[in-house]
This record gives sequence, C-alpha cells and structure tokens, in this order.
Amino acid sequence: MSNSRSDPGVEPVTRRDHDVSWSANLEKPHHAADRELVVSQAMDAVEATADGTHVNLVTHRDHDHPETYLWEHLEATFEGVDLEYVDQCGCGGHVTRVHVRE
Repeated sequence: MSNSRSDPGVEPVTRRDHDVSWSANLEKPHHAADRELVVSQAMDAVEATADGTHVNLVTHRDHDHPETYLWEHLEATFEGVDLEYVDQCGCGGHVTRVHVRE
C-alpha cells in the first residue's frame, strides 16, 4: 500500500489489505478541505482491496458527486474495476462502490 500523501497529521485510509468487501471513510474534516487527499486515499483503498471484492468509497459532500472528480482518476489508474454510484448518505456524503474484478 502506498499513501501518496505523507501528511503526518492525516491517518491512512487503511493499514492493511482487505480480502473481503469493506468501506473507506473519506468524509472526515481533512477530506472536506482537500480533494486531492480524497483522490489519493481512494486510490489507496482500491489498491488494498482484493480481487473479487469491492470497496465502498464514502466521500465528503463538499466535493459533490464523485463522478465529477474521482471516477476519471480511478478508471485511468486501475484496469479491472467497475464503478457504481450507490447513493447519497443522509449526511450528504456520497457512496461509490468499486468492484475489483478477479
């Protein structure tokens, strides 16, 4: 796993590889303030997700619909993923499900 941003005050989105489906919380205040951090940690989350499973990327409402800024980066970086918009949370955040194909 590579966290492409090395701010010591920001926890990594995950500290391990995931062999089952899981969710990555990209809704914290530091995510609201930094769209590049959201993109970077979303890519870290997909990288940590095993083939045949998915990760739900829960992104902050301040960045609007993730298709407008996140999907292009994910599609350009990863082959073998399918992106699905799940829903907008009650808090205003957005959920994108990234299926990692086998």
